[in-house]
Amino acid sequence: MTKLVLVVAAALFNERGEVLLAQRPEGKSMAGLWEFPGGKIEAGETPEIALARELNEELGIVCKPEDFQSITFVSHSYEDFHLLMPLFGLKEWRGELRSIEGQVLEWVNIDRLHDYPAPAADIPIFNELIARKHHAETSEKARDCL
Repeated sequence: MTKLVLVVAAALFNERGEVLLAQRPEGKSMAGLWEFPGGKIEAGETPEIALARELNEELGIVCKPEDFQSITFVSHSYEDFHLLMPLFGLKEWRGELRSIEGQVLEWVNIDRLHDYPAPAADIPIFNELIARKHHAETSEKARDCL
């Protein structure tokens, strides 16, 4: 039987519309790959509460669970476990964002997400964010023509 792993992640957006990626540190599985900040959901936590806790622990920021906007989720089978991961968007938080756990952080233009090697489960999320950005740009251009 495959082990089920529940994690939650955030796409943090800055004022330029860039999204934050974190590089997995040496010594962890999938070291060197880029991913969205987040972590495991502990017993008794909702995904939103777990994400607020993880972002505080990893990045030193404070956010409220009600500030998260559901974007998508991933269900992905790895060799030794199956991952379920909701992704939430976040545009506002309190505190200065910093790398508490020593991971490299980088603000990335959404169109450049595929320039960053990522775990297989994150690739569909990259595709979703790119598609949403292009849809929004196309819709905006169409509105400008009316």
